Amino acid sequence: MKISTKGRYALRMLLDLAEHQNDGFIALKDIAKRQDISKKYLEQIVPIFNRTDFLKANRGFQGGYQLSRTPDKYTVGEILRLTEGSLAPVACLEQDPIECERSGECATLPVWQGLNRIINEYLDGITLQDILDQEKERYVNDYMI
Repeated sequence: MKISTKGRYALRMLLDLAEHQNDGFIALKDIAKRQDISKKYLEQIVPIFNRTDFLKANRGFQGGYQLSRTPDKYTVGEILRLTEGSLAPVACLEQDPIECERSGECATLPVWQGLNRIINEYLDGITLQDILDQEKERYVNDYMI
């Protein structure tokens, strides 16, 4: 499994919105500038989230985007599944039930199932708020006299 640029940038975009959640609607150009991501690329990512309840949009002069939920209600796992599709480490685990003709005698299937479980549990256990808190803690402990 390799996370694409789309998945990484989507996570950064939503983190930026979480960090600025008290600033009202945030324009994509502002996110693009802060995150050093092309605005055009963000414009390709936004429709993925517009089809869900992830974002609120506002058009016009004060237009932009906001998270529709609090940052503790977004997991990294759900964000990456929306942008990447399946997070399964092997193709046969992308279907449930497994449709592989060899699954009954596949000696390695339990290995891949275990890895898949660990990946999903790990990513579903991290919220946007957790990442913000971790960043805040990092900067609090990064001072010089």
